[in-house]
Amino acid sequence: MIMQSQESLEMLVIVSRLLSSKLDISELLLTIMRLASRVVGAERSSLYLLDEKTQELYFDVALGLPEDVQKMRFKIGEGIAGTCAKEGRSLIINDVANDSRHTQKVDNKSGFVTRALLTCPMIIKGKVIGVVQAINKTDGDFVEVDKNNFEAFASQAAIAIENSRLFTSVKEEKRKLEIVFKRIKEGAVLTTQDGEIIILNNSAKLYLEYEKYKFTNICQAMENFSVKPSMEEVFKSDTTISRFEVMREKPKKLYLDGSAIKLFKEDREGNPSIEGLLWILSDITAQKLEEYMARNFLSLISHKFKTPLACINGYSQILSEEAASGNLPDIVKKSSATILTQGAKLTGLVESLLNFVTIDSIEESGMKKTSFDVSDTFNETIELMKVRFKDTPGVTFKTAVPEPITITADKSMIRNALNNLVDNAVKFNPGTDKLVILSAQVKDGRVMISVGDNGPGIPGEEIANIFNKFYQVEASFTGQVEGWGLGLALVKKVAEAHLGSVYAKSQLQKGSAFTIALPL
Repeated sequence: MIMQSQESLEMLVIVSRLLSSKLDISELLLTIMRLASRVVGAERSSLYLLDEKTQELYFDVALGLPEDVQKMRFKIGEGIAGTCAKEGRSLIINDVANDSRHTQKVDNKSGFVTRALLTCPMIIKGKVIGVVQAINKTDGDFVEVDKNNFEAFASQAAIAIENSRLFTSVKEEKRKLEIVFKRIKEGAVLTTQDGEIIILNNSAKLYLEYEKYKFTNICQAMENFSVKPSMEEVFKSDTTISRFEVMREKPKKLYLDGSAIKLFKEDREGNPSIEGLLWILSDITAQKLEEYMARNFLSLISHKFKTPLACINGYSQILSEEAASGNLPDIVKKSSATILTQGAKLTGLVESLLNFVTIDSIEESGMKKTSFDVSDTFNETIELMKVRFKDTPGVTFKTAVPEPITITADKSMIRNALNNLVDNAVKFNPGTDKLVILSAQVKDGRVMISVGDNGPGIPGEEIANIFNKFYQVEASFTGQVEGWGLGLALVKKVAEAHLGSVYAKSQLQKGSAFTIALPL
């Protein structure tokens, strides 16, 4: 008896090793079938798995059984295998012919004669996932020791099947993710927290010339590119998503819009930590080149207009003065005055267009940054605007700067932005008393420069669009149609060039406030 127990234990150890070495489900089930009969010395064995949807047992592997038998299914509770699955306990039946639960369906179709059955459920986490059977003991009857050994085998088989299913599931999910990851149009790179590359898709390989450089770190991949902000700044950023722009001059210009997305995991206490980064790269070369061509075109047109406009304005000025001092017909006086007025308007439009094109194309290296007092700039802006609107009645300018504020920026660009905001505040206010307030304060490490008015306000649905190029709120609302719709776009460009931002707040019939937020 001791010898038999030792042999059984050795067999179970061998079985455990064999089962734990198999991860492919088909190979594993074949191994279980081949080992099951050897564990208890049976003529053959059967393996049923449970279909959770239909609650039926089926042969996933049926060694030596005819094809029509392999397709058979048994309801939970049907036959000895179904009873075992329903009750979740092992059954020893050494005389199946006299057991009413035994069904002859398999024997009738296979031609095999079943005399005795040892049936054990395969259980994982309290759930039956299938049933394993040993059929016909080769030497005597099935006994309690056989049941104990077979239950141990069934338990190991259940664990192996569950592990195999989990492995297959993870493998399939990984395969699906890799397909999506590799086929998306944008370049995608998955890295560790330190930038070591785990996987990158075909688009990223193409953009970054992976086959040429065989880099292993995202920083190495960016060595041949100009990156703004720098990779160091991107890694140090506190935000979950960091935006950056990538540019390469040679052998062919390439512009990429980049996003670095932090991926988090949680420990047992629920505390998040960075697990890695997902880098998304979008090719915006065509868009950048189109913008460059548009800027060049607008700049060329603006410059071409300036010479003929200077002639028109100059001669219309002379003609207007002559008409005023001489006895010229009224039609000449009226015509010369109209030409002079419209010429001045056209000159203003051309200058504003040229001004925008200049600022739109400026690089940080081309900015002339100096330190200056915000209050002084406000006063300069107000003096200029007083001249601009000297013929407009009811205009009042005020400033609100509670403490001296000095900023380092391109003064001409900041002043240009302020001029546009004040110009809009007066121009789009149809009221008789037009109040414009220029204010500044330091808040959350930024200088907030605001221009407020008591105008008609801006409809809520328009606020998201007003900073777009060539966009204007409907003339029926503002009462104005002149201009390119570039003023606020220029303000936004100035703010972004200084690594800041601009936003608007407004209430209908109460007024609006535009704020430029600049880093200290």
